[in-house]
Amino acid sequence: MNPTQQQASLSEAGRLTAVASLGDPVRRKLFELLRESPLALSRDDCAEALELPKSTIRAHLDRLVSDGLLLVEFRKVGERTGPGSGRPTKLYTVAVDEVAASVPARHYDLAAELLAAAVQLSIDSSVAVEDTLADVAFDAGKRLGAEAGTIHKLLESAGYDPQPDGAGGTIMANCPFHKLSQEHAGVVCSLNGSLLNGALLGCGDCRHTIEPDAELSHCCARLVPKTT
Repeated sequence: MNPTQQQASLSEAGRLTAVASLGDPVRRKLFELLRESPLALSRDDCAEALELPKSTIRAHLDRLVSDGLLLVEFRKVGERTGPGSGRPTKLYTVAVDEVAASVPARHYDLAAELLAAAVQLSIDSSVAVEDTLADVAFDAGKRLGAEAGTIHKLLESAGYDPQPDGAGGTIMANCPFHKLSQEHAGVVCSLNGSLLNGALLGCGDCRHTIEPDAELSHCCARLVPKTT
């Protein structure tokens, strides 16, 4: 989802891959080294810092890049420039500040952002927080829907696990805010409904509507075709 611009670039599958990649102790140390460094580092810098062979470091850096955890840039380092100053150095920086994944998909970070933004807006505007939460979640849904293109792509990427209900509609077999909804159903389900209605508008979907779903085994909302 969108806790930060960078984290949003990893899909749910990408986050799972990233977590698996960091299960290797060398790659984890490399990622932490680069995350804490104020400057991009070269392979030689990393090898020296971790006291490991350059060949070992290169293989792990390549894996972290392929898994979406690192970015690469080529730049000449040092004071010498121009002809004869040597080839640009391959440098590495982190692509994401942190990595989290869950099975099934959960997005408590998104809920926290929306709730915090709604409270701040309520304080600034003196509008009731339930109203600001609806507005903030709806606007976030519009943005996410526009990015996804279709409501079904949004539901898949956001971890709702959309499944046909056998009657032309779609149930959401997973709730991305499951634990929160167990203790704060009124707040979380209201947030979720506003988010999904905003997503419909954002992706330009005029064929479906969001309706409540009382089945406790999955999400509190259902996607159904419009009847008129």
